[in-house]
Amino acid sequence: MSNPWHIYLMAFLYISAGIMHFIKPKMYMRIMPKYLPNHKFLVLLSGISEIVLGIALCFNSSRTFAIYGIIAMLAVFLLVHVYMLSSEKAGAGIPQWILILRIPLQFALMAWAWLYL
Repeated sequence: MSNPWHIYLMAFLYISAGIMHFIKPKMYMRIMPKYLPNHKFLVLLSGISEIVLGIALCFNSSRTFAIYGIIAMLAVFLLVHVYMLSSEKAGAGIPQWILILRIPLQFALMAWAWLYL
């Protein structure tokens, strides 16, 4: 069976986001909550996770694993989004309204992934 084009769009977005963790790791380390240990390792781990899960979306045999992984990953990423709201430095000069909108966006991305189960 042929996969819908939008599953490949989702895969591309996660793979691209994951690659950015290796191109601009300092950007991601700046937004890591202070209470989490070993920021560099966590940034690289999240980048690898996004790449692996994005690739896994492209195959029927691994899609369910990828979807649950993406939903779990996005839930964990909520920690970063809340931290960015509470820390001016972590907010990186991004307008407050955009930081607030990123919270429901995480849930929309979770729902988008859930549609493929």
